[in-house]
Amino acid sequence: MKLGTSYRSILRVSFPIIIGSAAQNVVAMTDSVFLYYRSEDDFAAIGFVSAFYIIVAAIGFGFSRGGQILIAHYAGKGDKVAVGRSFYSTVYFEFVLALALFFFMTYGAYWLFALFVDSDVIFYKSLEYLETRKWGVFASYLGVACLGLYTGIARPGFIIVDTIILAVTNIFLDRALIFGMYGFPEMGIAGAGLASTIAEYVALFVFLIYMVFDRKNRKYAIGKLPKWDRKLIWEIIGLSVPIVAMSAVGLGSAFFFFGLVENFGERQLAVTNIVRIAYLILSIPAWGFCTGINTLVSYFVGKGQPHNVKVVLWKTAYMCLGITLLMGLPLVIGPRTVLYPILGDERAYLIEMAYPIFWVLLGILTTFSFGSIFFNGLIGAGETKKALIYQTLCAVVYMALIFIVVRSGWGNLTLAWSVEIAYWVLMFALSYRYFIRPRWDMYPEHMASGKSP
Repeated sequence: MKLGTSYRSILRVSFPIIIGSAAQNVVAMTDSVFLYYRSEDDFAAIGFVSAFYIIVAAIGFGFSRGGQILIAHYAGKGDKVAVGRSFYSTVYFEFVLALALFFFMTYGAYWLFALFVDSDVIFYKSLEYLETRKWGVFASYLGVACLGLYTGIARPGFIIVDTIILAVTNIFLDRALIFGMYGFPEMGIAGAGLASTIAEYVALFVFLIYMVFDRKNRKYAIGKLPKWDRKLIWEIIGLSVPIVAMSAVGLGSAFFFFGLVENFGERQLAVTNIVRIAYLILSIPAWGFCTGINTLVSYFVGKGQPHNVKVVLWKTAYMCLGITLLMGLPLVIGPRTVLYPILGDERAYLIEMAYPIFWVLLGILTTFSFGSIFFNGLIGAGETKKALIYQTLCAVVYMALIFIVVRSGWGNLTLAWSVEIAYWVLMFALSYRYFIRPRWDMYPEHMASGKSP
């Protein structure tokens, strides 16, 4: 593969990933929208428990990004055999990891939820959803390993098709299993979990069929199962553990946020879930560009061209901001026009209550566009330990401010959401400071050697 620093090259890599990165967002949003029509309790509960499950999904995705970075690095060097071995090492590890998370959700989720949730209704409905949703972790983790391969070699085109299949299957089954239509049983929130699980297995099966017939990947020996490569797996773990820790810290702070907002009351939690739906939609481009920048930065480091890294970082950030604002402004200007076709008039009062927060959300997405891109540039450059330090610092500041706002007498939901702007501003400042250091351009092989520039 050959990549450049032009906007067209960045978009060619990032656009299919943007669609593919929407997978978990689409699943979470679809579950939320259908449960919105069922009852306010179900809607509030899915906001909490899906925030937890996204953490589970992010753990698998984080390890796949370690594999993706390694795959892109070897692809940049032209080592085709190492690309295939890196992929299978990612698959092996993802399966073991999925097994561990499945057992945690089976035996540990009850005690974890009990620490955060005061409402019995939210607590038991969350467990009901997880009982059927947990089986999808195997399909999810093996699926992101496949995505890691095609993203790492900069051939992510089929990801668009597979994500569409996932979305269509999930929408049909959500409608069928939540409300008991087309001859299916009415399962409520448990049906939402089962629908998402089945949809992920369908998407994985389709992707595997595509890989079997994809002749272009045969040069990586994808059809041959290599032995368990302990050294390569440890390389992936070395890159991935900080990434996973960053996901756990970042999404854990979001889970912490939802747990604290529940103290405002079930109505405020439902309002927060309205905003979360908007956030899930509007953040799709940013997360796609983040994954794309991992590949681009890792590729240029592998080619020994670190001077191109800063070029693609700024161009990607500008492109991300432009697309995000293009999507976000209509929501702020006319939330009724945008959300009513999706959510209807069933609980229109929740949309009205959420309106002030939409303006805050626009500020979040603006700072998110720069902070997340530069931060993921660090990850793509192999500086995962440094990125973990930055993420942890930002999360600690964020959670401290959230705790103060929620627990104080003067705090409110709008102010609580505003804290995330400070989070992304701090993240951008730390990451930007790293890339403007003169030594960055003078040390092209720092990722391969494991040293910092």
